[in-house]
Amino acid sequence: MKDFDLVLNTRAAERREDISAFSVEEAAKARRFHSTFPVYEKTPLVSLEKLAEKTGVKNIFLKDESYRFGLNAFKVLGAGYAIANEIGGRIGKDITELSAESILSKETKEKIGDITFVTATDGNHGRGVAWTANQLGQKSVVYMPKGNAMERLENIRKEGATADIMDMNYDDAVRLAQKNAEEKGWVVVQDTAWEGYEDIPRWIMQGYTTMGHEIMEQIPEKPTHIFLQAGVGSMAGAMTGFFSNLYADEKPMIVIVEPAKADCLYQTAKADDGKLHVVTGDMDTIMAGLACGEPCNIGWDVLKGYADAFIRCPEYMAADGMRVLAAPAKGDAAVVAGESGAAAFGAMVNLLLDEELAEYKKMLKLDENSCILCISTEGDTDKENYQNVVWRGKYSKFDE
Repeated sequence: MKDFDLVLNTRAAERREDISAFSVEEAAKARRFHSTFPVYEKTPLVSLEKLAEKTGVKNIFLKDESYRFGLNAFKVLGAGYAIANEIGGRIGKDITELSAESILSKETKEKIGDITFVTATDGNHGRGVAWTANQLGQKSVVYMPKGNAMERLENIRKEGATADIMDMNYDDAVRLAQKNAEEKGWVVVQDTAWEGYEDIPRWIMQGYTTMGHEIMEQIPEKPTHIFLQAGVGSMAGAMTGFFSNLYADEKPMIVIVEPAKADCLYQTAKADDGKLHVVTGDMDTIMAGLACGEPCNIGWDVLKGYADAFIRCPEYMAADGMRVLAAPAKGDAAVVAGESGAAAFGAMVNLLLDEELAEYKKMLKLDENSCILCISTEGDTDKENYQNVVWRGKYSKFDE
């Protein structure tokens, strides 16, 4: 199968580190803070019963993050929580003492003054940073890598950010954000961690666990499998940490899915040499939110001990995921999922339906007893490309 491969993490149990930062208790703190925004609502968990019947598994559940805060993606959960923690540190208050209203207060503003938050983004994260900074009375600067959609850029600018598409890839845009922050006294809000920069990425990951805390209340049975898409690995690491804490010794099989063109976690897992492996170049995948070449070390520290498998998937699998969700089996609800949001779901559907992948399906123990959880992390954040995929059939298996 061109561009598809899977590697099992057979030594996971030997490499387990402390994941208490992503416990149910920490997730409750994040969710409590997010709930102080007036727009907060729990996003839906969709049961795809008819698809489960057609694919020969027990159940399939999908968390739909296109409803999150009206921003069409989950990323604001991380950006908002990190920015709030940064402000809390400046005024000597724990996150449990803060709310959106208290941060906006005259008293807080007098203490912290004006802060500029800077980030690099393929779209959703930058919009989350810009929205949060705007909501909390602060400023933001956003750098986007080349090849990004103008729609995503304009959505970020609408939140009051200074934003531009740069002639560089994602990882170089991160370095630019870091450089300018050091020179101008800005605060970098990035889910990519490096030595000396780990507090904010950890807060971002903790912010993402709000999704897990909601799922915990919504899902009617324990999943046997969880499929998670990954860029740098922060969302995947956060969810892996949360569900590994929640289910402990009965942990579901957790499968990490990346674009074949940006498969840094897969390459790191495959090499299995104790080093992080970097992917370079343009990484011109339709899964723009996953086009990241350098793993987040905090995310990897969780994944290396608790993820069970790593998949590199071709473009058509993400496109298939979008199409299956847009035109579901009769009786299931339709879900609008973008290219990155549908990646893990699309890989999972192909594993269940494509006879050429039967060997991999067996490796993952997918059968009639499987209860599968996926998270659609974005809606149609690039409407033109969404229509190209869903309406016009672009990125088919037969094109590759």
